[in-house]
Amino acid sequence: MSAPLCSLTLNLPDETATDALARQFAPLLTGATGLAPGGRIHLRGDLGAGKTAFTRALLRESGIKGRIKSPSYALLESYKVSNLYFYHFDFYRFSDSREWLDAGFRDLLRDDAVVLIEWPERAEGLLPPPDLQIDLAYADPGRDFTLTAFTARGQTWLNAIAPLSQKPCPTPGPVAGA
Repeated sequence: MSAPLCSLTLNLPDETATDALARQFAPLLTGATGLAPGGRIHLRGDLGAGKTAFTRALLRESGIKGRIKSPSYALLESYKVSNLYFYHFDFYRFSDSREWLDAGFRDLLRDDAVVLIEWPERAEGLLPPPDLQIDLAYADPGRDFTLTAFTARGQTWLNAIAPLSQKPCPTPGPVAGA
């Protein structure tokens, strides 16, 4: 994976705070803020750390209606809002890093779609770098979310959601697709 450009750690004390973070991200991914829609987010953390809870909140805030299922068994759940596709992957059950390739998922890793991947380390070295990686860890209270940007798009997202008192990233160059 390419080198990280910058990062930000936030303590989210409860599910309400997690939902609030998802509300901040949704317009950045859907194009509602004027940025090009789409992007790739990798979510890492122990079982139960909140990867799926954050993803559900993000999808709901992005306009997904109805039931939002975890892709733990199906490996992929896909959604569409207007002309924007959302792909939610869960690689937890993979035992070989190439299984996601064998499943035919490479074509879905498009820049103009929202791609959310839980357990990306199960395909380590074979996935393109994410715009943003979110590492979730148990904290008291809640969870620590460490958000790491790997692209100019990810830098833009981090600066948009960071508390006013801290901007974690230098101003990026042009964002791809913007």
